[in-house]
Amino acid sequence: MGRSSDSRQRMVAAARQLIRERGYHGTALSDVIERSAAPRGSVYYHFPEGKVQMAAEAADSHAREQVEVINRAAGSSSSAEDLVRTYFDLAREGMVNSGYQRGCAIAPLVIDAGEESGELEAAGHRSFSTMVDGMAFQLIVLGVKNAAARELAHAVVAAVEGALITSRALRSPEPFDAVRAVLADRARNVSAIN
Repeated sequence: MGRSSDSRQRMVAAARQLIRERGYHGTALSDVIERSAAPRGSVYYHFPEGKVQMAAEAADSHAREQVEVINRAAGSSSSAEDLVRTYFDLAREGMVNSGYQRGCAIAPLVIDAGEESGELEAAGHRSFSTMVDGMAFQLIVLGVKNAAARELAHAVVAAVEGALITSRALRSPEPFDAVRAVLADRARNVSAIN
């Protein structure tokens, strides 16, 4: 890969990190340039639509990364309950290890941007759908029926999002522990029904 695409990838990664730490409105293009060490003039070369385009791509990147996390967790899980527990444990670990500073790179676009940008709204929809689809697929592989898998996948993604926010606000992993217990129990129950 050339230096041009390397700069682009570094900017998307930096935007993703900054949005996770500061939110959409708290992330300035100058901060992305500084963190990515990209040439100043490269922002509008790579992202002609500016910050909105960069943030949308950061959300897509975050969703793909989360699907990789889900897939790795599923690879070491023998049941839907194991997958749910492992995914919550990984999210909890990430929050604690960041000193309660890094949330999701998707939620701030939905919350901060509001109706400001159809592209950001579409990125939020697309990114959360990607995560739900990835979780549902792995739950099905682990034996959960389609409808129950989709319902549980939605619940897991929504609960992780809520835990990220409340854990950060409380500076405590307790929200992760609470939703992990409830949804692991739900995963065990839907697996038993199948």
